[in-house]
Amino acid sequence: MQAAPLWDTKKCQFVGILTVTDFIDVLRYYRETGADVITLASRSIGDILADEDILSTVLRRNPPRRFATGEPVGADQHALFLSVDADATLDRACHLLHDETLDFLPVLLPSDMRVLATITYTCILEHLVSNFREQRRLFDDTIYDLGIGTYGEDVVVAHPQQTLHEVLHLMHLHGLSAIPVVEEITKKIRGVYSRSDITFLTKASDAEDAVSNLNLTLESLMSQQRTDVTTPDALHTCSMRHTLQYVFEYFAQWKFNRLICVDEEERVVGVVSARDLVAYFL
Repeated sequence: MQAAPLWDTKKCQFVGILTVTDFIDVLRYYRETGADVITLASRSIGDILADEDILSTVLRRNPPRRFATGEPVGADQHALFLSVDADATLDRACHLLHDETLDFLPVLLPSDMRVLATITYTCILEHLVSNFREQRRLFDDTIYDLGIGTYGEDVVVAHPQQTLHEVLHLMHLHGLSAIPVVEEITKKIRGVYSRSDITFLTKASDAEDAVSNLNLTLESLMSQQRTDVTTPDALHTCSMRHTLQYVFEYFAQWKFNRLICVDEEERVVGVVSARDLVAYFL
């Protein structure tokens, strides 16, 4: 589970969402400030989310670069619970995700305040791919010509020799959920690192170990990642010349969160996310 709604027992209502990346970002805060991480175990979620120092730094939302205006974009889901009712339209859910730059959107049953599901762009894209029927093949234009994705100098990359702390800070700064990892000299793709990856926690015996592991390099962490399972964050590549039809068919097979666009020499030239694909239809 990558996200969980937060229930306030005193108010008897949901008050926000806590994600895996929030927990990782809190560890970043302890690493950056040198605060005593042993105290973290005794702090409640409410206490952490009420800490202005944490909220104004590592948990401060930054929009993706294409939305950047110098100010945060969208809602802060640590302080505001945004959701849709079970009878809401898909269009309503898509616009709420997009307009508020959300990653997760709970679906609520109003009668008894149950959360039926938490939907993401990947969930919505799976529905579109499964149900869309276009006989005239209007999807024969390339993803690049359609303006779907991020390309050129707007693409942010990381290198295998960078530390996890450096890369997590880079992703937070640019509002990214994942980042292509490329060789520093050849610029060839090596993999993709997700902000919610918890590989660095698997070898940690306590909070101090977890914070210390933020100093590991991406290269060492990527060598520890499991390769016997397929996850939405696994590396999938495409070309700028691939059509939207091809991307839809590819998604139907692999259910990816993003595609990394590469050239003939496997150098990164762009990124196409599930968010980009859904946003194209809004």
